Amino acid sequence: MGRLRGPCSELTSLVPPVPQGFASVFSGRQSRKSTSRTEKTMADGEEYRNPTEVQMSQLVLPCHTNQRGELSVGQLLKWIDTTACLSAERHAGCPCVTASMDDIYFEHTIRVGQVVNIKAKVNRAFNTSMEVGIQVASEDTCSEKQWSVCKALATFVAHRELSKVKLKQISPRTEEEKTEHSVAAERRRMRLVYADTIKDLLANCAIQYDLESRDCSHVVPAEKTRVESVELVLPPHANHQGNTFGGQIMAWMENVATIAASRLCRAHPTLKAIEMFHFRGPSQVGDRLVLKAIVNNAFKHSMEVGVCVEAYRQEAETHRRHINSAFMTFVVLDPNDQPQMLPWIRPQPGDGERRYREASARRKIRLDRQVGAGWKYIVSCKQEEMPLSVPWDPSNQVYLSYNNISSLKMLSAKDNWALSSEINQVGLYTLEDDKYLSFHMEMLVNVDAAHAFLLLSDLRRRPEWDKHYRNVEVVQQVDEDDAIYHVISPTLGTDPKPQDFVILASRRKPCDHGDPYVIALRSVTLPTHPETPEYRRGETLCSGFCVWREGDQMTKVSYYNQATSGFLNYVTTNVAGLSLEFYNTFKACEKFLLDNRNDLAPSLQTL
Repeated sequence: MGRLRGPCSELTSLVPPVPQGFASVFSGRQSRKSTSRTEKTMADGEEYRNPTEVQMSQLVLPCHTNQRGELSVGQLLKWIDTTACLSAERHAGCPCVTASMDDIYFEHTIRVGQVVNIKAKVNRAFNTSMEVGIQVASEDTCSEKQWSVCKALATFVAHRELSKVKLKQISPRTEEEKTEHSVAAERRRMRLVYADTIKDLLANCAIQYDLESRDCSHVVPAEKTRVESVELVLPPHANHQGNTFGGQIMAWMENVATIAASRLCRAHPTLKAIEMFHFRGPSQVGDRLVLKAIVNNAFKHSMEVGVCVEAYRQEAETHRRHINSAFMTFVVLDPNDQPQMLPWIRPQPGDGERRYREASARRKIRLDRQVGAGWKYIVSCKQEEMPLSVPWDPSNQVYLSYNNISSLKMLSAKDNWALSSEINQVGLYTLEDDKYLSFHMEMLVNVDAAHAFLLLSDLRRRPEWDKHYRNVEVVQQVDEDDAIYHVISPTLGTDPKPQDFVILASRRKPCDHGDPYVIALRSVTLPTHPETPEYRRGETLCSGFCVWREGDQMTKVSYYNQATSGFLNYVTTNVAGLSLEFYNTFKACEKFLLDNRNDLAPSLQTL
């Protein structure tokens, strides 16, 4: 039968094997959220539309294009920022300014004569800032074809009379809105630690430089790519408060970055990705903006250009305000749209060498996001494309933790959970789709939520209540919120070998009122803990707990477990037997929480 492709030790490892086709047993069960279908429609029968949603459609004219007849990315960034700002202001009810724009990956170019369709809506509002999700598509009205161009996430801050505004909270209604609302808190956490992630990577990891098959005889000094340009901020460049549009600044940055890239490759480069824009301060009408760009590093088929924006008011001023910095990745495409090999770049001593190393670090993070940590899967919500076990890489631990938490939040936010059984107010729900069968247990416990969080997040105590955990060892305490465990389970059925898992456990405290405590588990691979003949290695794709505070000393504990189709052979066709197995384990968890609710009083003071 091969490797078990699901977390059998997670509550279900001793259930006997059965024929295939089990998933259909749950079909037709009552949905826990039977109103989900009607949520998307208004009372008068119209399709539901998010109240913060704003749409923009623009016909691409020759004045919007570059020398290749393609829409200038700078112009696209202006349209994106405008649409996102209007969405933010619709929610805030007052003027908003761009605080940051997350990484953007451009999938397709847009040609003259085509239509750009931009849709933006507020995913979540925090105290004074909000995350806006943006989707960009292109349309050929003659052939009726459409393409996805990019997705973006922007952060806006509401301002009224030079002071920040406390924002009202978003009330998500659809499954998509609930997913984005939940994951937005984790993305916000990622933005706050981004700079530290780069520093840690440079300090602790050896970066492999891409020198294979490079023509080292063709070397371009980085100084030859340097560009400096000045722009005067005029009223058309600013909003009604006199602040420069963030999209306009981004467009000017894209312009100087393209010039710098052209000086390296001596061709017309194509912008493929933009690292996070972070606006450090405002700019107003009358400011002079100095934009500086230089190629930081050139890899085999791509190059990174760094751009810095500084502002000053009068020509006599010596002090300049740092407005923004960004990093843009360019490629040069041949007639078949394949990336060409680029010349090698020689950095300047000092700051040039520092920028060279940092560019390599950012490239490693980009590759790790797309391959190891599954960043693009979380942004696009394509969880079915994720690998089961991912290699543990200390240099990429932030994104692996992000992916772990976000996967569980996405699973818990789904609407179509079906109630399979309920015993003594403990509910078992199931969720079926093409590749996965997921389980969800839910109960109320008379214990403090923070206390339950501490008890459940320490996997070393799991054998005290879960008979499917025989032994748990801490392999590595990564940080306060993440740890790697080696778990050994008892033998399964007639199989003489016990099963083992290497699991990354990530936990998060609530970001805001109404958010749950989260404990997420997923398999990772470690060189120090390879598969051994003694055990049969199992894998868990996504499992864990969400713990909600329901009142004073009352907590809702929800357990989630997602298994692939291969796991179905280990599940019984006797639904009552399956429910009883889950129920007994979950009741043992309840007893464990009640028996130990007074043990951790000092630790609760830190939560």
